[in-house]
Amino acid sequence: MPNFNRTAAAATAAALALTVLTALPAAAASKGPTWTACQGKTDPRQQCATVTVPLDYDDPDGEQITLVISRIPAANPGLRHGVLLTIPGGPGGTGLDIPTSAAKRLPQSVLDRYDLVGFDPRGVGRSTPVSCGLDTADLAMVKLRPWPAADGSIDGNVATARRLAETCARNGGPVLRSISTPNEARDIDRIRQALGERRLSAWGTSYGTYAGAVYATMFPRQTDRIVLDSNDDPDPSKVERGWLANYGPGAEDRFPDFARWAAAPGNPDRVADTPEEVRPLFLDLAARLDRAPLPWPGANPAELNGNVLRETMLESLYADAKFPDLARLMLAGLGRRPLPAAAPLPEPVAQAVQNTVAVSVGTLCNDVTWPADPAAYAKDVAAERAARPLTAGMPVNVMPCAFWPFAPAEPPVRVTDRGPANILLAQNLRDPATPYRGALKLREALSDRARMVTVDSGGHDVYVANGNPCGDAVVTDFLVTGRRPADDTYCPAG
Repeated sequence: MPNFNRTAAAATAAALALTVLTALPAAAASKGPTWTACQGKTDPRQQCATVTVPLDYDDPDGEQITLVISRIPAANPGLRHGVLLTIPGGPGGTGLDIPTSAAKRLPQSVLDRYDLVGFDPRGVGRSTPVSCGLDTADLAMVKLRPWPAADGSIDGNVATARRLAETCARNGGPVLRSISTPNEARDIDRIRQALGERRLSAWGTSYGTYAGAVYATMFPRQTDRIVLDSNDDPDPSKVERGWLANYGPGAEDRFPDFARWAAAPGNPDRVADTPEEVRPLFLDLAARLDRAPLPWPGANPAELNGNVLRETMLESLYADAKFPDLARLMLAGLGRRPLPAAAPLPEPVAQAVQNTVAVSVGTLCNDVTWPADPAAYAKDVAAERAARPLTAGMPVNVMPCAFWPFAPAEPPVRVTDRGPANILLAQNLRDPATPYRGALKLREALSDRARMVTVDSGGHDVYVANGNPCGDAVVTDFLVTGRRPADDTYCPAG
């Protein structure tokens, strides 16, 4: 799913035949990466290395770019099964330090058996990074996500999308134009080769589920145990455009969880007496702030308006721990609390946002062709606003890809069931970003290659993220033994 804010908040041939790539030269493949200490505050066991990959896979001996990878070796070499590659979300999310964070959450049985390997994908972070060089005002989430004007007009969104497309096309260079999900899959296989692994296990989350599914489609014989967690709809006619649209039903699925929490007795951030009151209160407040924004010095934009509230709502639905962010902003908008202090992004964070935005734009626009007619977007927005007022038409609105000057280098990969039966999908029932209905589309595309464990939970991310012992046990057993459930599995709440 397109999600600029994960780094910002701190921070995809139709029916493609199996791709045959030029192998690495024998000397390069046998040498392996040179591991050194990682920069930053990471687990002391985490090491880093570089892998070179072609800028253009049609010219494998031409210009090369760098991927930075990391690993924490298996804790018990006698039980080692292989590599578990963590595929980050986004698109545009950094993955270099995922081994450090995953090592704190994964069960010992998994840590004993796998080298945890992370990487910054092409263009991200330390891997030959890209930037669009956008103005600070265009880094605001209410600009990056296309929230319509208070009256439903999309004229401002069209202007922003056109400006972002022109700026990224001008400043991003050849690396940005090379970013795509098929190329990420090819890069992943180069990482596998560099590590000297015959087959690769992987754990992909969010956008990483699509990248993982594309890898498993393009390189089925190189896959071992594949976990896809919080799953994107792989529809090759839409790809990321479909993921953006899924925010509408996703928010509707998830908002009742927030409403129950926000009306719970004893909650210091309680906004209403009953859950039934929370939705109309939110909608009325957003409409009021559309008409009369509140000054918010230091924020970007420097006001609390209806779309800032809606954006905060969407971000807060990702995890229960973020519910207070929305409740407190609602209370401030209602005049019951002061607005929280706001300050400009520190320069390192602003640079990370620039990087994430550039990779997101590159992936979204290079994976698939988007419609170009603003009038069609305006029609869709009007219908969406009436059907799903929580998200006010944003999920079907215009994006920079409508004005992207470069055609995709290849058609989107059509995910299919051709390959070994070695994939497990993990999915929350009420995920605001990658909703259950989209996960069912990936499950259908993979057919008997996959099983799915569905958890009665809300929010984004499943495995060792939501405290559901049943769902965690199913995934752990698959990673440790290779056994999938005989059938799709449902795990109740708790």
